[in-house]
Amino acid sequence: MDHQPPNSHSEGEEDESELEQNIGEGQEGLIGGTAHEQHARQLAYILSGNSPMRIGQLIFASGTGRSFPGCQQRRVSLRSGEDIDPVPNPEGQELMRSGEFGSDDFTKSRSWESGGDSTGVRRKSIPNTSISKLLLQRELGCYTSGRERRLNQLVAQLMVPSTDADFIVHYDTRSYSGQFSEDGNFFYSCSQDFRVRMYDTSNPYQWKYYKTVDYIGGRWTITDATLSPDNRHLAYSSITTRVCLASTAPEDDEMHPLEFSNGRNHNRNAMDPRCGIWSIRFCGDGRELVAGANDGCLYVYDIETRTPVLRLGGHEKDVNAVCYGDRASPHIIYSGSDDATIKVWDRRSMADGREVGVFVGHTEGLTYVDSKGDGRYVLSNGKDQTMKLWDIRKMMDKGKFDSMAHRNYGIGFDYRRDRYTEPPTKHPRDCSLVTYRGHSVLKTLVRCHFSPPTSTGSRYVYTGSADGKVKIYNIDATEVATIDVHAATIGSRPMVPDLMDNSYHHWGGGTTAWRTCVRDVSWHPSAPALATTSWNGFGLSTGTVTLHSWNSAGGKPKSYNAKLQADFLENDMGEYSEDGEYAETESGESEGY
Repeated sequence: MDHQPPNSHSEGEEDESELEQNIGEGQEGLIGGTAHEQHARQLAYILSGNSPMRIGQLIFASGTGRSFPGCQQRRVSLRSGEDIDPVPNPEGQELMRSGEFGSDDFTKSRSWESGGDSTGVRRKSIPNTSISKLLLQRELGCYTSGRERRLNQLVAQLMVPSTDADFIVHYDTRSYSGQFSEDGNFFYSCSQDFRVRMYDTSNPYQWKYYKTVDYIGGRWTITDATLSPDNRHLAYSSITTRVCLASTAPEDDEMHPLEFSNGRNHNRNAMDPRCGIWSIRFCGDGRELVAGANDGCLYVYDIETRTPVLRLGGHEKDVNAVCYGDRASPHIIYSGSDDATIKVWDRRSMADGREVGVFVGHTEGLTYVDSKGDGRYVLSNGKDQTMKLWDIRKMMDKGKFDSMAHRNYGIGFDYRRDRYTEPPTKHPRDCSLVTYRGHSVLKTLVRCHFSPPTSTGSRYVYTGSADGKVKIYNIDATEVATIDVHAATIGSRPMVPDLMDNSYHHWGGGTTAWRTCVRDVSWHPSAPALATTSWNGFGLSTGTVTLHSWNSAGGKPKSYNAKLQADFLENDMGEYSEDGEYAETESGESEGY
């Protein structure tokens, strides 16, 4: 694998692969021993010149209370405590009452008041109406016109998917992203083998595989993918300057390369050939792509002319995520970076290369940003283990941002290997509306999303998590549900020794036990079901996509390969034991996957 160019500042996963490869080749004896022995070996390995890891990274990776207790991890102290982000959040509650994020239960009678005692006003709450009663009322025609529409929305938003998986799709490499199309008829899945699989999901509970497209000459993995507004084309990227554009039609196998470094010597908007792309998105009219790269820049690419037309250099570190603010127009763009900021760009006034505003509040780098699609609200995930909701009307002005003291509130930990042990803290200039805690943003760039308006009334926000779960929250930060993908999938395929070479390990230890890290989640736009895309398997060496629905029948889910073929028989798989091994079948043989 090619080495990352020295002038790029990636904190992404390609460095991880190179480090692990070097460890595997020269440090088989590193794992094991006491913490001091491990760090001594690490230090000796770095000084030998064989490791791409810097001494500073080792010091930060050691963490509080380990081998470098004198290391000053944070330059500026932050306020901490359980009360810094109240749950339920008052601003979130107000948003839920506003109707912008789903419907309240209007079938309940309003609280009544009585001045019957001297202590003041008493309020009586009416119990929530059950979903079965709501369905009966809808069938009987109890509500009409606007009230009927609200009732349908209320019924839909109560149908939250469960942990029970309808089926599991297995891949032989880690899976990085997967999303339904806006109409729900299509699902794509991107894996580390540089392949994108496409599925017909017109029946959301019975998928049909129909096509695979490849990325030739990629680095580390496929980093992102995006569907055109008409669903006719899929663009996907790797840690290079090239984006591949493929047709989603089953009979069309043609792929068009879109080179962002094209004409570098003559086009000041082109990307440096040594850089790579982390994130891409189609604009609302499908004519342009915006990309976030590991040089801290955004690039706007004109698809018709095959030319990069704009380069925006507003970030100090990698741009890990980009999105458009309004699905119907190409004007507002959000970008999330490892510099811990989200910047807001207006396509109509970007000729001078300056952002129109900044969201400040995360203390570590951003892993993902998602827009509600209304040009107003945006959601982000950060390595500070928080998800945040923002309102564009409360962004910080660029002039104010430039004039304030830029301080480092991060602790310098490596999210790919270290645990985040800091107590809940708050940025002194935090301008977010709501902060969500309880999920784990480690190992990889975990993604978050708004729930869709049709199937949920946009009532929820949800995120993957490195602990193998999906967390679903109300807008006010109260937790709605946890979907345990690890519990739903553990032991669903046999261990294949050849695949264990790709297992995920880090300084100081490794495991071959079944582990799950949910990297991406997609809620179906019209059905009460969601699909999770995960690193999932023995030693996190493989990947899965799982479907979870509201009315899942339960029981043992069906397992398939990437082409939705049942490649192994259930009675050949044996039984999984908690120590991470398979109990063999009576024949003593394990069926290969």
